[in-house]
Amino acid sequence: MLELNKIYCGDCLELMQKMGDSSVDLVLTSPPYNTSRAGGYDVYNKRYTTYSDSIPNEDYILWTLKIFDLYDKILKPNGCVLYNLSYSGENADLIWLLISRIITETKFTTADCIIWKKNTAIPNNRSKNKLTRIVEFIFVFVRKEEFKTFNTNKQVKSIIKKTGQKNYENIYNFIEAKNNDGSNCLNKATFSTDLVEKLLDIYAAPDSVVYDSFMGAGTTAYACINKKLNYIGSELCKTQCEYIESQIKSKSQSRLF
Repeated sequence: MLELNKIYCGDCLELMQKMGDSSVDLVLTSPPYNTSRAGGYDVYNKRYTTYSDSIPNEDYILWTLKIFDLYDKILKPNGCVLYNLSYSGENADLIWLLISRIITETKFTTADCIIWKKNTAIPNNRSKNKLTRIVEFIFVFVRKEEFKTFNTNKQVKSIIKKTGQKNYENIYNFIEAKNNDGSNCLNKATFSTDLVEKLLDIYAAPDSVVYDSFMGAGTTAYACINKKLNYIGSELCKTQCEYIESQIKSKSQSRLF
């Protein structure tokens, strides 16, 4: 088992091979979407400096399938994977092709799709026929055999006396949350601590270990600290790993969490 509450610099595929089987309760992550214009690294948008976000669709899908095979290795029984995805005007069909392949070629299926409504839609779409998107998706993946048993924090509201059937609270699959935690010089494509905390409230039990395979600017780590949960993160970019650690240290000292 790897040390908890640490960001590991390196490839998530290599890190998950080193992680113990059934060692995390929840996976929560936002991977590269493979939505940049063709031409290599997405330096213009300052999203990924060590990874090309415009590889062929099939290569991207096969890479993702390897990731989900390893999620199956590290995820405890009845754990789930919260996977934030979106699409672009240039590559609108990839997201749906990917979801289909995950369902048909791994042990996982979709249990829910959460709509994340952001505060603002940036950039606005200048197309004459495509809408400006102000939402993204968080797909809830669970193992097929655990479709009816995977863990959430839904509370029992009442019990039918005659049958003993439990009625659970309503939690809607629509979350309004900030776009991000503010701009930083390393990664412009981040989600917000606000969003992650709301997801943790639904899916992370006390003392859970949460794994983020694409830690980026550290959002999942910050939210876990706020919620007093354990985390493990992997991030390919060394500079971003150093940035996260410095932010955690700075915020802890100033009690900003």
